[in-house]
Amino acid sequence: MRFMIIVKSTADTEAGILPGEPLFAAMAAYHQELARAGVLLDANGLRPTRDGWRIRYREGHRSITDGPFAETKELIAGYTLIQVRSREEAMEWSRRFPAPHGALQDGAIEVRRLYEPDELPAGIPEARERLRAL
Repeated sequence: MRFMIIVKSTADTEAGILPGEPLFAAMAAYHQELARAGVLLDANGLRPTRDGWRIRYREGHRSITDGPFAETKELIAGYTLIQVRSREEAMEWSRRFPAPHGALQDGAIEVRRLYEPDELPAGIPEARERLRAL
């Protein structure tokens, strides 16, 4: 089972303010522990939305909007992707995730399970095989 631990953005992450050394060290230690346990697939921080864009689809048309985006509560500042044996194991790892913006700062993470290739509709064999290859 694969799970994504999603770090929610704050005004500071959207301003491009990087955390201090203590938080970087805590995150590095946590991710090293995940790697030693063999469950870490990927992890990274995302640049502020001013460096990105959104593509919206409506009534058969798409529109592109350059960042930044105003509502930080809906934005993602980073992620960690893990592969574990159960939901409970994913929950245990996520409980140990360091406070994402520092011990005394408000913050939130969200954990979501990814679809596995065998959960996709059987009528889409090419897509299932491409996903299995990842």
